[in-house]
Amino acid sequence: MSDFNSRFQHIGLIAKPGDQTLAPTLGKLRRFLLDMGLKVHLARSAALALEQKEYLSSKAELARICDLTIVVGGDGTFLNAAREMAEEDTPLVGINLGRLGFLVDISPQRMLEALTAILQGNYIEDQRFLLEARIGDRQRQLALNDVVLHKWNIARMIEFETRINGHYVDSQRSDGIIISTPTGSTAYALSGGGPLLEPSLDAIALVPICPHRLSNRPIVVHGDSEICIETSGRTDCKHVRVTCDGQSSLTLEAGEHLSVRKYPKPIRLFHPVDHDHFDLLRAKLGWGGHP
Repeated sequence: MSDFNSRFQHIGLIAKPGDQTLAPTLGKLRRFLLDMGLKVHLARSAALALEQKEYLSSKAELARICDLTIVVGGDGTFLNAAREMAEEDTPLVGINLGRLGFLVDISPQRMLEALTAILQGNYIEDQRFLLEARIGDRQRQLALNDVVLHKWNIARMIEFETRINGHYVDSQRSDGIIISTPTGSTAYALSGGGPLLEPSLDAIALVPICPHRLSNRPIVVHGDSEICIETSGRTDCKHVRVTCDGQSSLTLEAGEHLSVRKYPKPIRLFHPVDHDHFDLLRAKLGWGGHP
């Protein structure tokens, strides 16, 4: 029996799909967990990389069974896992095998050391909220980073109206708008000129994409706000798409609007005790430190 915290006995493994370069790290991680007397459950992506035949049918099932889930890959892999496991209260840990990530922040070199500490109960818990995008009663999707309404398959701008908690904000012509969580403020919203939000803030950023008027600026609203976007003017709904975390797409039909609000269940993200968000910002964004 392991000496680890009794809360963490069933461990899930998720890997970046189709990336066989992860196999050595995944194999090392799986052996470490099994040697500690822990039960390891594989998502399909991890099983394929490890050439194992047994795996759970979905990430949602993995979340129901496991006390802790380890995501091996990049931030995109983590975003997908977070959305699919959002219904459960299973904490997530990210092992980074690509470029430095904001969500998968443990390097393979520190992996066993960091996981040993986390499994013994020494970690920082970070709760992040998701957004829920709805279009009528027929389409619903979650997003940890952002919900983006944008032009589709045309060169010209689209026109839409924004309302927050039922109050009319503006009508703008642009390439679209990014509705971002604090987690997503370092992603597409940052590229669009939006503000960097500290991850624990209860706030949502609205960032226009290439607006026609320079007076259209990013705004930040309370995290409990309901944001409604409706196409207007000569914009045809066929030329508009809604994308969640850059990974899933929704469509609008005539008379429909996009509604975005905070999802009631946050995800739980575990970090090593020496985790510092501003260290990540300096490294990722190339900020200067002390000479």
